[in-house]
Amino acid sequence: MDGVIQFFIDWGYIGLFLSALLAGSILPFSSEVVLTVLVQMGADPVGCLISASIGNTLGGLLCYWLGYLGNMQWIERWLKIDKEKMDKVEGFVRKRGAWMGLFGVLPWVGEVIIVLLGLMRSNIYITTVTMFIGKFVRYLILIYAIEGVNSLL
Repeated sequence: MDGVIQFFIDWGYIGLFLSALLAGSILPFSSEVVLTVLVQMGADPVGCLISASIGNTLGGLLCYWLGYLGNMQWIERWLKIDKEKMDKVEGFVRKRGAWMGLFGVLPWVGEVIIVLLGLMRSNIYITTVTMFIGKFVRYLILIYAIEGVNSLL
């Protein structure tokens, strides 16, 4: 795994974009590690924020489109999301609709929310914007935390 992370770090902003795309999609990956290392190495935090937010949103849209296709066998096989887990979250997501994209950043449940939004055919524009906002805020908080730690050192 270290070699993969190093690959993304070596590619700078493009590597961060790709790692965030993977992290937002069906593959388990931590783009936060790549972001942290790049910011620590002196990369522009704003460039990192934009790159990671766009990449992670596009990765989330892959989950949305898998849900939109509506094939539960694919969802269970490729996303490793079982029907029982989706049923638990569905009522909550249904009440709030596309605005639930904000919570696509949550660990374990975020992908389920985004897949359900696709299954429910939620408004793609609102879903995309809310997903982007949620992911942007998460990366912004992380960058502020990194900068705060750096100021203490």
